[in-house]
Amino acid sequence: MEKERVEFLRRCMETVCPSGFEEEISRIWRKEADRFAERTWADSHGNSFAVVNEGGIPRVMLAGHADEIGLMITYIDDHGYLSFAGIGGWDPQVLPGQRVWIQGMTGPILGVIGRKPIHLLEEEERKKVVKIEDLWIDIGAKDKEDVASLVEIGDPAVLDYSFAELRNDLVVSRGFDDRVGAFLVLEAARLVAAMNPKASVYAVATVQEEVGLRGARTSAFGIDPQVGIAVDVGFATDTPGMDKEKKKVGEVTMGKGPIITRGPNINPVLFKLFVETAKEKKIPYQIEGAPRGTGTDANAIQLCRAGVATGLISVPNRYMHSPCEIVHLGDLENIARLIAHTVVRIDERTDFIPS
Repeated sequence: MEKERVEFLRRCMETVCPSGFEEEISRIWRKEADRFAERTWADSHGNSFAVVNEGGIPRVMLAGHADEIGLMITYIDDHGYLSFAGIGGWDPQVLPGQRVWIQGMTGPILGVIGRKPIHLLEEEERKKVVKIEDLWIDIGAKDKEDVASLVEIGDPAVLDYSFAELRNDLVVSRGFDDRVGAFLVLEAARLVAAMNPKASVYAVATVQEEVGLRGARTSAFGIDPQVGIAVDVGFATDTPGMDKEKKKVGEVTMGKGPIITRGPNINPVLFKLFVETAKEKKIPYQIEGAPRGTGTDANAIQLCRAGVATGLISVPNRYMHSPCEIVHLGDLENIARLIAHTVVRIDERTDFIPS
């Protein structure tokens, strides 16, 4: 991947934007889109839009959700310790001992998630699964009054992890699920802008996916697309202990290309178009079977208004919903290429009615 694109990805990943608090990434995303899109804007829900070839037929929506899982401050005790709840789906086992950044009243506030030391836990306590309500955040405050000018109820927080490059084109960051999707729909639209599309292409950085696919519902209703393509992350099964999981979600390997989903959530004509395009352009791909709604923005888009011909392309991802998710830069490049080359094949004569 070109250095400039990697640096933009880094900027995206180093923002703090749990569900409901996506303002910073939305500003960054729209500023980048202004370099090539005909028009960019945001709606009152927080979704960000960039359109290429506005007025073309049909309308194609590319959706990647910009939000990430996070934490929210719910209570401050007299000693200045902060209780919190999860924003989105957490494995609480990863939280004890982590550093966090709280988006406080005057800027970021560093804190630590505390728990009773293992030496002081009773034997039965050691056997129990950690619960979020038994944890707290310590910002080094003297007391509740000391916290009052820094943090208030409802402030969001994320774990203190940023973007870094590993070996063999692998990169690690908090929040690849699914800020990388918002990055990729913009990359695909950027490629499409130079390819003379017949369709009008709306790239959307959707919000609040982690708390119920909310941004995809409202943005799709507003655009009223005939075709919708969601970009999310999918489970890589190339790590130890995943043999049983391969039977559930398929065999997915980092660096072997986009995951193309097939199933009831997916329009069969669009699925076939993805596969044909991948073969024609020599883009490696992997297929995932999804026998029901996928739990991604594709689900919300497909069911919008009278129904939308919907596809789902996923990024192979290790350690999903942890602070150290890993993706492969080659997979990202191939996903942007696959989506762009598929979209430019769509015109007003393309019939998405299953036959």
